[in-house]
Amino acid sequence: MKAHRREVIDPAITQHHGRIVKTTGDGMLVEFASAVDAVTCAVEVQEKMAERTADGSGPRIQFRVGINVGDIIIDSDFGDGVNVAARVENECEPGGIYLSDDAYRQVRGKTAFAFDDVGEKSLKNIVGPVRIYAVRSAAYSAATTTKSPAEAATPLPLPDKPSVAVLPFQNMSGDPEQEYFADGMVEEITTALSRFHWLFVVARTSTFAYKGRAVDVKRVSRELGVHYLLEGSVRKWGNQVRITGQLIDATTGAHLWADRFDGMLENIFELQDQVASGVVGAIDPKLLAAEMARVKRKAPADLNAYDCFLRASDLIYRWTDESHEEALRLLYRAMELDPEYAQAYAFAAYCYVWRWSVGRMPDCELNEARRLSREAIKFGRDDGFSLAWGGSTLAFFARTKTEVREGAAIVDQALLLNPNLARSWNLSGWVRLFLGQPDLAIEHLERAMRLSPLDFAFHAMEAATAYAHLAAGRYQEAIARAEKSVRDQPNQGEALAALAIANVLAGDRDGAQDAMRRLLQIRPHRRISNYFLPHDTPEARAFVGDALRKAGMPE
Repeated sequence: MKAHRREVIDPAITQHHGRIVKTTGDGMLVEFASAVDAVTCAVEVQEKMAERTADGSGPRIQFRVGINVGDIIIDSDFGDGVNVAARVENECEPGGIYLSDDAYRQVRGKTAFAFDDVGEKSLKNIVGPVRIYAVRSAAYSAATTTKSPAEAATPLPLPDKPSVAVLPFQNMSGDPEQEYFADGMVEEITTALSRFHWLFVVARTSTFAYKGRAVDVKRVSRELGVHYLLEGSVRKWGNQVRITGQLIDATTGAHLWADRFDGMLENIFELQDQVASGVVGAIDPKLLAAEMARVKRKAPADLNAYDCFLRASDLIYRWTDESHEEALRLLYRAMELDPEYAQAYAFAAYCYVWRWSVGRMPDCELNEARRLSREAIKFGRDDGFSLAWGGSTLAFFARTKTEVREGAAIVDQALLLNPNLARSWNLSGWVRLFLGQPDLAIEHLERAMRLSPLDFAFHAMEAATAYAHLAAGRYQEAIARAEKSVRDQPNQGEALAALAIANVLAGDRDGAQDAMRRLLQIRPHRRISNYFLPHDTPEARAFVGDALRKAGMPE
């Protein structure tokens, strides 16, 4: 036991920023700053313990791990947060990791791990049932099945053209507050690479599932379905930046290219393009010169605006009302600093889409949302990101079908400029729904899901697919997709709305009312009056409004 602590458990806890609060003989209570750190540490420990058992380097000891989110109250019995974690651990299989539903909601889509819904359990001395999720890790698979980890998960096929994923860069600045800057570099380099039409580039929102983890490149290659991986680091001090990068053939583990780029913040975009050109040159030098000339970008005029945009992007990806409001404030600041910063206008327009989706956007803000969409399109004529968001939000808040079609044409232009941007295909799927083209919507959404198979917004793509089946009159398929979206993210409001409508139309009033009850718990401002888009027809409003009413949505 001491050897396991010294060689496996304590180093993993330290690496993932944990703190041992108390030991209890063969167990311990550990506190982490984030649920992601807790799960990642637990998986690392369980996998290493399984390896030690398999190779005989240690006696056969199997631990159980329970994870919950809550306060640790030192001057009592540690409180309900710890009590639930302990009861969840009691339910766990030896060698496994179980999470409460509260912990699961914090990590869903933020790791590369898969989760199994174990169901609701009545836990000793805990009021009310608790839904539990099991981490489907390599160690747990080895303990519960005869299949190898490689056999248990079907690898994604390699595309028929060179494929690459940019893994999260390490923040070498020594300041945790600079994490957003390192993450922003990955976003920018991924976008720069995705402009090359002959590459298949996995979205940043999937690769960030590996953030903070030591990765097996061959395993990542199988999980993402890519040939090449780019990894690196960013160091920012004062006005200076250093970016390092190395390209790996993930199918063999061979290193193909590595370089270091030093410069000032004023030339940060040039440094990013140098990293992208180094990667492209290592894959196929013959195509480098012509392609690089074609995809040069326009940088913001003010680098403080860029910093505001990066901070806002980090807040948007936290998916809360509060984070979106703070992101919107930063984006308006970015626009003040650089009045032609297309991406700032584009993401600001999206923040109004978020307000609408939670039922908190008054009609008086519609004109502002439309203005931001138009500005993103005007200033982002050669940028797929700006055109995709600008065109889709224009279609979202359109007054007429003609304006929807205009937005769709702009999204099509974004897809031509950058066919590897998963978000563009996702947004295009929604726009096809607005145009009454459900099968084309599904085709575009499936393309987005392949480009970003571990996307932390994967549940939103599933919700959009549910709406597409709903629009096509395939109610059972819509129910299946909406249920999967809600299983992946219990707070997916749009999926719950689709589930309620589909159940009404399929004749299951009880199922519809259950979905509506759950929707109103997380979106209490949702009403039939604020459910419809400005361009929805009176016939659609009457048909869907009747279904929402039968499901129990207030007027």
